[in-house]
Amino acid sequence: MKLRIFLLLILPVLLFARAKPDRITVPLVLTHVTIIDVSNINVTGGELRRDMTIVVTDDRISAIGPSAKLSVPAGATVIDATGQFLIPGLWDMHVHWYRRDMFTLFIANGVTGVRQMFGNSDLVRWRDEIAKDSLLGPRMLVASRIIDGPEPIWPNSISVSNKEEGRKAVRRVKQWGADFVKVYSLLPRDAYFGIADEAKQQGITFAGHVPNSVSAGEASDAGQKSIEHLTGIMIQCSSKEKELRDKLVKVGSPEARGRIQATALETYDDKKAADLFGHFAKNQTWQCPTLTVLRSIALFDFEKSWQDGRLRYIPRQMQQRWSLRRDHRSEDAKVGARKVLQKEFAIVGAMQKAGVPILAGTDTGNPFCFPGFSLHEELALLVIAGLTPAEALRSATLNPAKFFGLDKTLGTIEVGKVADLVLLGANPLEDIRNTQRIKAVVANGRLFDRKALDKLLADAEGAAKR
Repeated sequence: MKLRIFLLLILPVLLFARAKPDRITVPLVLTHVTIIDVSNINVTGGELRRDMTIVVTDDRISAIGPSAKLSVPAGATVIDATGQFLIPGLWDMHVHWYRRDMFTLFIANGVTGVRQMFGNSDLVRWRDEIAKDSLLGPRMLVASRIIDGPEPIWPNSISVSNKEEGRKAVRRVKQWGADFVKVYSLLPRDAYFGIADEAKQQGITFAGHVPNSVSAGEASDAGQKSIEHLTGIMIQCSSKEKELRDKLVKVGSPEARGRIQATALETYDDKKAADLFGHFAKNQTWQCPTLTVLRSIALFDFEKSWQDGRLRYIPRQMQQRWSLRRDHRSEDAKVGARKVLQKEFAIVGAMQKAGVPILAGTDTGNPFCFPGFSLHEELALLVIAGLTPAEALRSATLNPAKFFGLDKTLGTIEVGKVADLVLLGANPLEDIRNTQRIKAVVANGRLFDRKALDKLLADAEGAAKR
């Protein structure tokens, strides 16, 4: 009987110990590495600190200095990083991913942080487990469930019809444990502004789509912290803004929405755009354009998409859902979608020049947006849109840290900061695609060399098949 009681008491401890990732017990040292410092936003090229040594103790950077001068602690694990480049851990700021056993896909791709954009109780629990170091995965900030109008687009959304219901929803999700409120497209005006005011009173940020009933400028003034997918921007930049917004509130079909976007493109007013971007910059309204998903939708090629080797990391049920997607657009509609996408790229570049803060996000979980992998695509697309490689890197490192108010502990490579690091085999300031040439990742102080990263990928592939 005593043995049985002992086993019942000790079993949870054993299970917890098994789930907890191994923690480095000796210092980790990278020698002769080139550190990329993108902390100075006025230096578009970024700063290279060559032949440096960096010491990691537990989960923090404990020392940085020239390799010729900084001594290596006794007993340390030492990596000779000659010819390699060190950047802060990357963030994907727009993610929908719900597989606990496959969070390691982010780590394997150097993505050490994510913003989950449709929260649930599992994500809140896993967020806390990751923070306690009892689950391996990227650090997470978790949205509320989507708050939408009386007839919400997505199942499991919180439906609100008026200002008071919007206020109640904010109080509810804050108590539940959400890090921020997620707003969506079909919110009525009074409900949206009720949410905005209550969020301010409750001290919780809100982000998401600009509702059809609200202008992007109004959302900025109301305090919406980030706008996703450039929602509402092209319509406000149109000389026919009111007419198009009225139509948008009334229509329901994707075809009609496509026609509205096409008209917005034809009537795009550069002066209105400059005024709006200046407004965003003044209010510090962040933009998460998610060019990866916008491109996937606009340039959808069913046959080519299914030849992507990264599908082996996508669970079968998710692949089945993706396979239901078909492109029924006319040729004219496809041409129009490509033109709108081209303009959206130009808008991102113009906003960067206007001082609008940009966040890198992919909308992972949507068809052919891959966890971890697609963040590197997003960085490349941001450069195509007009950002420098250094600005693109900031959008996935320092900018997310600033967005969350965590830039004193994350986002750059400095003594005292959390050791979220990615070691690269080539300079991403010369070619942003070099962020994919990962030699090692340090996640919360834990080292994953190339062999360990490949093991994470293999394990995720196995999980996808189960």
